[in-house]
Amino acid sequence: MRTVLLCFALFLCGRLLSFNGRVDCFSSSSIKCKRLEICASQSTDPIIDSIAMRQFFSKHPKLKNYESEVTAVYRKREFRSIWFESNKLSELGDLLHKSLNNLSADGLELNVPYHEELKSAFTRLQEDFNPNAEIEFLMTSMYFFYTQHVFLGIDDKSTADLGWHIPRKKVSFVSYLDTLVRNPTLLLRDETKMFQQYYDLKDALAKYRAIEGKGKWQPIVMTKSKSMGVGASSSAVMQIRERLWLLGYLKLNTKSDKYDKEMASAIWKYKKNTGIIVNDSITPRLVASLNIPIADRIRTIIFNMERCRWIPSDFNQANEYIFINIPSFQMNYFKDGKTLLNSKVVVGKVMNQTVIFSGMLQYVVFSPYWNVPKSIIEKEIKPAMKKNKNYLVQHNMEWNEGNIRQKPGPKNSLGLVKFLFPNSNSIYLHDTPSKSLFKEEKRAFSHGCIRLEKPVELAYLLLKDDKNWPMEKFNSAFHSKKEIWYTLKRKIPVYIGYFTAWVGPEDGIQFYDDIYARDECLIEFLYDRK
Repeated sequence: MRTVLLCFALFLCGRLLSFNGRVDCFSSSSIKCKRLEICASQSTDPIIDSIAMRQFFSKHPKLKNYESEVTAVYRKREFRSIWFESNKLSELGDLLHKSLNNLSADGLELNVPYHEELKSAFTRLQEDFNPNAEIEFLMTSMYFFYTQHVFLGIDDKSTADLGWHIPRKKVSFVSYLDTLVRNPTLLLRDETKMFQQYYDLKDALAKYRAIEGKGKWQPIVMTKSKSMGVGASSSAVMQIRERLWLLGYLKLNTKSDKYDKEMASAIWKYKKNTGIIVNDSITPRLVASLNIPIADRIRTIIFNMERCRWIPSDFNQANEYIFINIPSFQMNYFKDGKTLLNSKVVVGKVMNQTVIFSGMLQYVVFSPYWNVPKSIIEKEIKPAMKKNKNYLVQHNMEWNEGNIRQKPGPKNSLGLVKFLFPNSNSIYLHDTPSKSLFKEEKRAFSHGCIRLEKPVELAYLLLKDDKNWPMEKFNSAFHSKKEIWYTLKRKIPVYIGYFTAWVGPEDGIQFYDDIYARDECLIEFLYDRK
């Protein structure tokens, strides 16, 4: 009798259908107790079949890479549906579907695998077609496709090949799905998982595409080669006025051909946001910048949205950090959500590019020695010594254990102070006696290290709450004949990044020249990913 009842129970369980479809809960050749327990569940949530899952991936080989994650999701959820509730699409399912259909808003032009099949399934769902296991698995695979491309971007090896050595974020999108089920809107914006700048650039992308759609981005023709100042009149002034209005730098377009003070204020803001030396003059350099095609600006935004995917999400939550953006030639020191210091910087030449990486600032070194790199000794100093026997003395240098170093002093190449965050790249921040370089528009002159315009101010901010550094001691340390090392009581994250587009908190989007031609390299990786 027990055997008959067991067979009858198995028969009934075998007839249960996933999502009212034709997918059985077990195969006739393999019956497992766990499978029986799932079939007999009293939950109203639809039940998913593991055998159908294997069949799905056999039928959809382009999604095979996601099989292990999809399997992990359903095991974790005891094979229950994610995207449907009472045979209706859930809020999360609806948001995922809409997001997949609008990947361009995230700066992505991708071929979505099985897009037509997904489109057809959703068309049928709107016609009261009951969902089935195949739609369920397709949606879950699309979730991993979406999060991989939108949240992570290109893979770690590719970013390393591009010279990006800031450690990538590690995210389990299997676990993250639980968070999204509880709060679906996080799929659209979640600053705990994405670098906040990403969303700022996404908004800028929408704005610039809207500008492009107006079709008014016509070339500005400047007939005069000389600069124009406030009060000048020209047809070029009228064209520049319209461009500044389109970009949002002017509230109204008066269509006047006279260069007035209101327009001068807009030009100041524009120059500041594009790395041009700020003044009132309308120059060929300014016009060339304004004439960059809108499509190129859009592409630049997209490149930098991709870079934002590589930034650790905890960057947003850091209480204190230093951020250097190479293309903008700027350093910012942040603490408690505020910018405590902004400083111009000099970065590496094209032939000696500053490395993109992160570290932890640990030491402030006053009155430093400059231990000259062997490459500089061989290429620059030794040839100079052959021409001038007194070269070392004249440059306050000396031999030290087979190497050359420059002694502390006001003419030392590292200036009066340096800031160390130990790294294999031998990169650090330091002062410089060559102050005139900070007046230059493009400041790529170093051998790789980063020169600061405001090193004393940075040292003061780092040590002002440290009782070991009263003001008298602090001031004298810069002029000591001996090198003074001090270990900070707290380690401070330092990020050296590369962004050719950046949205400031007050000034809107900023564009900077691609000094190391990194954008062009990125094109190839994004194209290969399609």
